[in-house]
Amino acid sequence: MNLEDPSLPDLLEESQFFYNWHRPHSALGGKTPMERCCELLEATPYQEEVEAQYHLKHERAKVRDFSADRRLAELKGCL
Repeated sequence: MNLEDPSLPDLLEESQFFYNWHRPHSALGGKTPMERCCELLEATPYQEEVEAQYHLKHERAKVRDFSADRRLAELKGCL
């Protein structure tokens, strides 16, 4: 098979469907990606809910260095 094969898009779609809906993944505890996704639907907020709870003034700038960032957060009482 080559990239010019007209059946390639259908074969890729079939493969992706199998991977997401039928193939168990050890990283997901033996579940398929769709099973895990469905489990998380109830706990996943909609974008509108997240935006409604976001307040820029309550966010703090973070430092790329994790240990320095943690020390700064402790000093500011954020942890």
